[in-house]
Amino acid sequence: MEIDRLNIYDKALYFQKKAEGAKESKDREALKEVCQEFESIFLSMLFKEMKKTVPVGGLMPNSTATKIFEEMYIDEISKEISKKEEGFGIAKMLYEQFTKGYVSI
Repeated sequence: MEIDRLNIYDKALYFQKKAEGAKESKDREALKEVCQEFESIFLSMLFKEMKKTVPVGGLMPNSTATKIFEEMYIDEISKEISKKEEGFGIAKMLYEQFTKGYVSI
């Protein structure tokens, strides 16, 4: 549990620093990338919570290596979804909010 919280905290700090950097440079591409990274982090957290609802068992043994692999797989799936043009839609909405000035970093 503690490791997960630290991991989320580190990602949040990384995201915040990158977002502030994009704001200072006024770079639209950097802002779009930050929005995609946020979407990736959000989806990763969402999928990991959804995974917890699935009953344990089946073909794969429940080992530490399996858990690490599954978490890494979920992270990569989340990154790939957010990189697509439409993605999940969160990055696009965030980008529009930031560029129109409705939200500030």
